[in-house]
Amino acid sequence: MTKKRWLAVYVKMHHEKKVRDKLTKIGIENFLPVQTEVKQWSDRKKKVESVLIPMMIFVRVDAQEQRVVLTQPSVLRYLVLRGEHTPAEIPENQMDQFRFMLDFSEKPVNFSIDEFIPGEKVKVVKGPLSGLEGELVNVDGKSNIAIRIAQLGCAVVEINSNMVKKLEESKK
Repeated sequence: MTKKRWLAVYVKMHHEKKVRDKLTKIGIENFLPVQTEVKQWSDRKKKVESVLIPMMIFVRVDAQEQRVVLTQPSVLRYLVLRGEHTPAEIPENQMDQFRFMLDFSEKPVNFSIDEFIPGEKVKVVKGPLSGLEGELVNVDGKSNIAIRIAQLGCAVVEINSNMVKKLEESKK
């Protein structure tokens, strides 16, 4: 059995949910980072599921499933890093931390391709994100925790600095 790995797939604009539903239907493990938010119109409010990273969905596939994904309607290509010829593999632990952040954050998560200056490594010790490890960064004067996905950027959510503790650097 071949090892499954996380890959990022580019899809047509506004087709992320259709691709997610199709992949789920054919049994391919996938993850579409979405958040529910309340949109305000002049006459009403409505809860909508918004896609966090436009035109991208993550799949956990083996070699055969990797080929099947590319045959699906609206799928464009895999994320391939500059100078490489194979799809960029996203480490399992980065995907786990990112999914955890999205599942348990009470505040909106933002995704940024800006490179944050690596900050202090911290672990959340209180609240719904308890156990999450990342970097403490300042965005617009507010404390945020960032989960770095090396190939893509950072997922960032605002967090009160009293909810985190500094991680001890492992001595080598």
